[in-house]
Amino acid sequence: MLLVSSGCEKDFLEKNPLDQISSANFWRSKSDFDMALAASYATLQNGMFSAGMPNMDALTDNGYGQHNYWGSQAIVQGNISPSTGGYISDVYNASYQAIARFNIFLQQLDAYKGADIDDELGARYEAEVRFLRGYFYFQLYSSYGAVPLVTEPLTLETQVQPKAPAEQVLGQVMSDLDFAIQSLPAEPYYTNNGHAVKTSAEALKARVLLYAAYDENGQPDPEMLTQARDLLLSVMGAGYELDPVYENVFRDGTQEGNKEIIFSVKFLAPDNATAMDQWYGDWLVVSPLQDLVDAYESIDGLPWGISPLTNPEDPTENRDPRLETTVFFDMVTIDGEVHSPSNNRPTGYGVAKFLSPGLMPYGYSTQSQQDWVMLRYAEVLLMYAEAQNELIGPDPSVYEAINAVRSRAGMPDIPAGLNQEQMRERIRHERRIELAFEGLRYYDLKRWRTAETVLNGVTDGILPYHFEERFYLWPIPQTEIDKSQGVLEQNPDYL
Repeated sequence: MLLVSSGCEKDFLEKNPLDQISSANFWRSKSDFDMALAASYATLQNGMFSAGMPNMDALTDNGYGQHNYWGSQAIVQGNISPSTGGYISDVYNASYQAIARFNIFLQQLDAYKGADIDDELGARYEAEVRFLRGYFYFQLYSSYGAVPLVTEPLTLETQVQPKAPAEQVLGQVMSDLDFAIQSLPAEPYYTNNGHAVKTSAEALKARVLLYAAYDENGQPDPEMLTQARDLLLSVMGAGYELDPVYENVFRDGTQEGNKEIIFSVKFLAPDNATAMDQWYGDWLVVSPLQDLVDAYESIDGLPWGISPLTNPEDPTENRDPRLETTVFFDMVTIDGEVHSPSNNRPTGYGVAKFLSPGLMPYGYSTQSQQDWVMLRYAEVLLMYAEAQNELIGPDPSVYEAINAVRSRAGMPDIPAGLNQEQMRERIRHERRIELAFEGLRYYDLKRWRTAETVLNGVTDGILPYHFEERFYLWPIPQTEIDKSQGVLEQNPDYL
């Protein structure tokens, strides 16, 4: 009897609890796939790719990160090595963790035979997950170049993978986004309850193409630019428009149904909140540099300091309205609400762009739920202007696109009669102002191959800036090299 009892107890202990999710009792119905799809989208809630994206501007001439989030200070100073940590290791690891989740989803979806998921719904599920996978492989491609290319769940036998050429990684990004464009709903994002749509994939693919188009000399590939331009024209004809109020795009309460937002990372307090207001409004995780503040024009469209409207005693007077929407001077003042940050003001400025006035005073108990906007129509217009100008020069459509962005902000049109080079500088300047602290500046400087000139020319940084040509690609994290048993090779400039 004791032997039988012992055997029964052993069998009982080896069984998974039937009231908890496990691989054996999951993937059995549409509701399981819906939960797994939500978990796939949740990978974007990692701070590096959502609420913490403004910290990417601390790697640039836009800002300074006094708290050294994700090791920004080492990167700024050029202390980049395979063992640096922070962004160098975290982007790599977080991207592959997300990709592993997507690959399991896709494998299970392919094997599923239930009648509650028909071919059309299955294709949409696959398209949403491949849109996400394309995004994360783009992070890997733009950060490291050649990386392992994994499109199926790994096993003990296949867990160590060599690098694939950068062109092959880019090809996978394009393949995933092309499938998404083909299979996602052809309706605006603002009507689809937070799910990616066709235009989300088109806008993301255009961003990828514009990144990949520029060679090591900063010269763009016309074929890639043409593809990007055509995708952007498709998005521009899909019902999106600029919100008349710039800050509405970034504040909770005016994001749902917003016709400017093409894709966003969703949050909802209290169970799914961020520390965004505390980080930027109280801790000053990112502090704008003086050079960025000075870059905002006077309201007449002339540079501040040159314009006759310049008032050195009040640098906010007669300035581009986006300055006060993006940057606060010493204290947060929005819609009559005032908050005095508890942390130091290293530059005298803070980031106001993503703050919620109704949550003041900001502190540890503040629960922010504003969505992180990954793709929006203003960027689409500026990407179109860039691609079209590089292809054929500043035709009327280029002026129309950039002036639409400026007009929404209350700024005058740019001067007529610019040549291609002058328009290029205008577009790049407008991207810096319009998209400040949205995490795109570092990638812009890299793709234009101007990072060495711009970053080594920073004179108002709290830290000394140092950028070398090899930093256009980061090293593969040393921990991954060590685990690979000699299979994974380090990027050549870091051997």
